[in-house]
Amino acid sequence: MHSSRRSLIKAAIAAALIGAAPAQALAQAKTVKVGVLHSLSGTMAISETVLKDVALMAFDEINAKGGVMGHRIEPVVVDPASNWPLFAEKARQLVSQDKVAAVFGCWTSVSRKSVLPVFEELNGLLFYPVQYEGEDLSKNVFYTGAAPNQQAIPAVEYLMSKDGGGAKRFVLLGTDYVYPRTTNKILRAFLKSKGVKEADIDEKYTPFGHGDYQTIVADIRKFSAGGKTAVISTINGDSNVPFYKELGNQGLKATDVPVVAFSVGEEELRGVDTRPLVGHLAAWNYFMSIKNPENDAFKAKWAAYAKAKKLPGADKPLTNDPMEATYIGIYLWKQAVEKAKTFDTDKVIAAMGGQSMKAPSGFVAKMDEKNHHLHKPVLIGEVKGDGQFNVVWKTKGPVRAQPWSPFIEGNDRKKDEPEKK
Repeated sequence: MHSSRRSLIKAAIAAALIGAAPAQALAQAKTVKVGVLHSLSGTMAISETVLKDVALMAFDEINAKGGVMGHRIEPVVVDPASNWPLFAEKARQLVSQDKVAAVFGCWTSVSRKSVLPVFEELNGLLFYPVQYEGEDLSKNVFYTGAAPNQQAIPAVEYLMSKDGGGAKRFVLLGTDYVYPRTTNKILRAFLKSKGVKEADIDEKYTPFGHGDYQTIVADIRKFSAGGKTAVISTINGDSNVPFYKELGNQGLKATDVPVVAFSVGEEELRGVDTRPLVGHLAAWNYFMSIKNPENDAFKAKWAAYAKAKKLPGADKPLTNDPMEATYIGIYLWKQAVEKAKTFDTDKVIAAMGGQSMKAPSGFVAKMDEKNHHLHKPVLIGEVKGDGQFNVVWKTKGPVRAQPWSPFIEGNDRKKDEPEKK
């Protein structure tokens, strides 16, 4: 008698609680783990830390509205510390031990290539939020950053145009790893197709964390004496700070030799005196300075979150392209889960194609039906004195990604969708 009465009382209390706060009671009961895999220390922390923070902001927002299919997102944050083999180890931990439904992470291509076999072997799901060199397509990865035709190629076309200064000679300067080397292989073939001679292309690499750019900037100055020159920079991480400082030291202005960067945004310029850099360029799919209601809302939410969490730099909250790409990826994943009505990897992958949202860029970001890449606008911005960017050129609308560059031999035979394994 007592036990049945007790269970009746328990049921009544539970019903009362659910009646009082249905969404909260259910959301508390059900959770889903999601991984965040970004370098919070080492040479890449300058770029990746804010991606962890903007992911946590998006999770909080989603949880406040009842979660994903009534499940509260429980983030599992790990620090692979700019150590490429450690990325694979941490990815394995997230998927096999923590049993996360999806992982948002990686910046460098070497980190992405390090984790790829893990996601394919364990059938996990990775959302990769940074522009990259293409030449990659996996069933287990959604690429929310730009492929070369959504960043590198349009930027070089702009530099060669009358508006962009009519460059005839090119310095390809990067950090020594797969993304810069492959991007430069594509750009070299592209430049040659436009009639640029071998002698007018100078390719240089420095290691991760490199700090002394004196000789390199002096070499650029010398090379530029041979005709109108532009620098294509694929320098990654904290090396950007000494590189830009050295440009300023040697008085190499954008009017003499413009530098267009593919991995430098608002966050990387935070620690730099940008006055000598005015007019240098960056190519992205989003800039903080874009004016539209979606971006106003995104910036306001980020500023409030940074302040509430007392994040470093909260006094000067900055947004940038990989932050936008992270944010888009999280919301498209949520939509795909809700369409599939399950967290099952294969069903979520199938539901991702065609998912879209009005992005802070002001355009609709749509996940391609086949190739796991977003359709994105291309924007070229000039550095202003305050470290923001003034958009000087943009595409009319979103551009469909080409993961396999037509400038690399044999790519015309590659399929534009991941193989089913």
